[in-house]
Amino acid sequence: MNHPDFRHLLACMEDVTLAALDENTGPPDPTEYQSLYGRLQDAAETLPPLYREHVYNPFLQTMDKLSESGFAEMLRRDPHKEREAGLFCDIAQAILQNSEAYEREATDAFQEVVSDLYDGFLSEEDRKGIKPPDVSLIAPLVKWGRPQFGPYTWTAEATAHFGIKTGIVNLPPANSRLGLLAWSALGHETAGHDILHADTGLLGELQQTVFDALADEMHNRTLADYWSLRIDETASDVLGILNTGPAAGIGLIGYFRGLNKAYTGQATLRNAGPQNDPHPADILRGYLAAETVRMLHFDNAKEWADALVEETDRDLKGITLGRAVLDADTAKKSAAIVARTIAEARLLSLEGHALGQIQNWHNEDERIVQEIRSHFSGSLTVHDGIVSGMYAAHVVAAAVTSAVAGELEAPTVFAGMTTLLKSMHDANPSWGPLYVRHRGDLTPHRIYSRSAS
Repeated sequence: MNHPDFRHLLACMEDVTLAALDENTGPPDPTEYQSLYGRLQDAAETLPPLYREHVYNPFLQTMDKLSESGFAEMLRRDPHKEREAGLFCDIAQAILQNSEAYEREATDAFQEVVSDLYDGFLSEEDRKGIKPPDVSLIAPLVKWGRPQFGPYTWTAEATAHFGIKTGIVNLPPANSRLGLLAWSALGHETAGHDILHADTGLLGELQQTVFDALADEMHNRTLADYWSLRIDETASDVLGILNTGPAAGIGLIGYFRGLNKAYTGQATLRNAGPQNDPHPADILRGYLAAETVRMLHFDNAKEWADALVEETDRDLKGITLGRAVLDADTAKKSAAIVARTIAEARLLSLEGHALGQIQNWHNEDERIVQEIRSHFSGSLTVHDGIVSGMYAAHVVAAAVTSAVAGELEAPTVFAGMTTLLKSMHDANPSWGPLYVRHRGDLTPHRIYSRSAS
């Protein structure tokens, strides 16, 4: 079984810092209408049918309606590409980077992770008894760029303004080669933000449920307001761990430390939570990760949770949320209530189901991760028996835990991870010639299993 081993976390944090300081901005954004239109026309056949129908065709129709003069006006109104021009360029980049083979292996690996994480919440196999989502039915497209913004996602709510029926997920270009722990954040972006915005009313219901739980159990209106007002980021952390397991917890801690070292010179979790920050304070997110792991359905969940609390405690100095000071015990208790509520509350927007019922992490997931780690270290070849039960989330979890434990250096395991993910993407039916929304839909329901192991 996979026991927590963080002996080489520092080296992984340094890998994150190196990636954060990398100045590669990726392919330049298109700024000339006719040139972009021609490149997009060449890209038509490089996308599978579902993406041609729900992304490519409506985007080209949007370009026709926008016209060359409207395109120029859009760029003029949003020169820093933080609003409509930024979204437009990101949709274009997602199509073009796929068709023009930018960082081909890493791009396909990235797409496989995002497709898998989305599939985990939306396939018929996992979503029994719950209606399909209201907004988006296919996995987001991926792209590289805008390193100053780090990992981010445009949800289907945003892309709908351009006629698109899925989201766009971005990683900094350096993360195609470096910064392994950034990949553990993809659960936050895809199984988090994109899922939360795919079901009408889900985010608002979670916000109210978290507020009520904190108000009832802690009688603390300030904390109830603080956590509930940050529900999008908070619930995304929880959902990322439900999908990727404990690796997402230690990945989050190491990733934030590595980024903070790059930007402030201090490789620690921040203890301050400004009122204008939509994210909870780093230190609270460490405790939230630990308490989410504690509720996972594998045997070592408590051991992992305790190890994550201990690791977070290393950076504990004095927690301030706005002007309020928060003691450690209260912080940990609030994190436990929030994690439990998000994972276990039965929600009307999910037909009375809980998020933790749709996705969770089990002993079988841990077994698969351990076998993939053995593959990375060269002691085991990944054979058909493993591939049949293996998803991209397992590969990322195996890479993160292998590197953090020091079984291999981060760059070596990164290369093994992307190679394996690329091979999985090549076999993914959602990216083949058929209209397959989620690979998890292609699961036979057998009357009898030859092996229960």
